[in-house]
Amino acid sequence: MIDITNLTIESAHDALKKRDYTVAELCDAYLAVIKERNADINAYLEVFDDVMEQAEKAQAKFADGTATILTGIPLAIKDNMLIKGKKVTAASKILENYVASYTATAVENLIKQGVVFLGRTNMDEFAMGSSVQTSAYGVTRNPLDRERVPGGSSGGSSAAVAMHGALAALGSETCGSIRQPAACTGLVGFKPTYGSVSRSGLIAMANSLDQICPLSRTVADAEIIHNALASCDPLDGTTVPMEQRIAKPRAKTMKIAVPSDVLKGDGMDKEVHDAFLKSFDVFKQLGYEIVPMEFPLLPYSLAVYYVVMPSELATNLERLDGIRYGYHASGTKSLFDFYSKTRGEGFGTESRRRIVLGMHALLHDGKYYRQATKLRAAITKELDHAFESVDFYITPTAPTLPFKIGEKMNDPVAMYYSDVFSAPANLSGCPAIALPTGMTPEGLPTSVQITAPRWEDENLFAIGKEFERIV
Repeated sequence: MIDITNLTIESAHDALKKRDYTVAELCDAYLAVIKERNADINAYLEVFDDVMEQAEKAQAKFADGTATILTGIPLAIKDNMLIKGKKVTAASKILENYVASYTATAVENLIKQGVVFLGRTNMDEFAMGSSVQTSAYGVTRNPLDRERVPGGSSGGSSAAVAMHGALAALGSETCGSIRQPAACTGLVGFKPTYGSVSRSGLIAMANSLDQICPLSRTVADAEIIHNALASCDPLDGTTVPMEQRIAKPRAKTMKIAVPSDVLKGDGMDKEVHDAFLKSFDVFKQLGYEIVPMEFPLLPYSLAVYYVVMPSELATNLERLDGIRYGYHASGTKSLFDFYSKTRGEGFGTESRRRIVLGMHALLHDGKYYRQATKLRAAITKELDHAFESVDFYITPTAPTLPFKIGEKMNDPVAMYYSDVFSAPANLSGCPAIALPTGMTPEGLPTSVQITAPRWEDENLFAIGKEFERIV
């Protein structure tokens, strides 16, 4: 019997190479867990019916010597990434039963390496949320505590990995939607430099923020998956040519900045703040000096995000009107009636809220959006200036422990606050990684987030591996 609880991509690859078990047997071990636990957790919306066919193709790569380290590795995929011929709904009724007509570039990169996709995972509708409570297909529960959320919007992917229903998973980030679920389920969540992974085939939420990212149990696994995802894609003009992915030259300082206001612990759960302060000991063991630093503009990041994101989102979702594809209302008497009823019934409450917010932000010739982009540029400049004197900056990944299901549904502002530490990296395009730091006495995970200058993704992987070795 395969012990999937301690598997990594590297150890699974070695076992497959030595023929300790086949790809089909490895996939069967994960499918057994899904069969046993998914009805309760609701991590997967669909288990693909061609898993064994994928496994057979992967096994053939081992037979003919073309297998890579990712060949035969069973992954989960968030329900907003296209695979040709398979359903993809972004967890929304308005895309119910939509079948993808092409495959996302990043996903195709993994398919070429022989990855086995087990199924599509639940998420907040169109990636709007921090808890997978806005999905049209039911909430997802945290495998570590069924009464609590698994984070969001990639909470279905984090739950799939946390319940041992996949070795790792793909999710997407717009503002912490990989890192915050990782924090809620005790996993590693990596957000790369913006422009390193193609967005083609990722259902758009906010174009200047969206990214495809890995969720895993180890930093090494996240690195392996990211390196396979990364490419320059002619289908996505925001991807940067490989030869231009060079970090700005600077001396290594062995210093890590901590925003001074974060040190106070305001707005954080005590357990989160205590675990964050305790993580300083690990960084000091690694030879780093912790430097308190003032970031006057960083506290405005979340406000900027909630102007930029809804504005771009409202524009993207205009295309979902029921005319060409997706859900369409019946029994309407006019075109306006058809549009309003289709979108009113097809979109959930949170989606409608953010569409209205975005349309409001775009009023008056988009002056609010323009002001937000100016402040976004200033925040980016502030971070760039800080990185002239430090190597990284750190915060808790999220301000609270995973909260109980239903706890914040009637207070959207409190829900949005889950992203308070995530927003700067997304607005600036910097890479960031969430690392588990331990468990509270109640068995809930804590996490620290490390952010690096743009294109220093490899430095994040390096410090992440050193950190997890000690923790």
